[in-house]
Amino acid sequence: MRHAIELAGQTIEALAVAIIVIAIVHGTVRYLFHIKQKVPDAYTIYKVQIGRALLLGLEFLVAADIVRTVALEPTMQKVLTLGLLVIVRTFLSWALVVEIEGRWPWRSGEGRGGEKVDGRVTSVTSEGLGSRDFPSRPNNPSS
Repeated sequence: MRHAIELAGQTIEALAVAIIVIAIVHGTVRYLFHIKQKVPDAYTIYKVQIGRALLLGLEFLVAADIVRTVALEPTMQKVLTLGLLVIVRTFLSWALVVEIEGRWPWRSGEGRGGEKVDGRVTSVTSEGLGSRDFPSRPNNPSS
């Protein structure tokens, strides 16, 4: 059982690295095509794609750490180390969201290039093809 859990953790970590590497290669190739075609905001589109890949990769890395720590050796030192890793990766994720969207993660409906239209927030998509609607959260959760 221990070997299977360790293998699962390694597989999740490998998947995280693959996601990040593939997204960087894909994003860079796409960015070069966009530059050649003179696509407006090519760099912004590139930055958003890379940022989203990093966020997804970080989530997988946290999952791998949780699997290894909780399932294999739930000692106090391992759990504290896991907590520290999760805190560091959470702050990294927040920094990436601020860089990509221009807002804190808990402040939906605000940010770079986003404006409210009929109760919805518009934002440029990673495809750079105009705007996409995202439902905004109500100000009062009880209503």
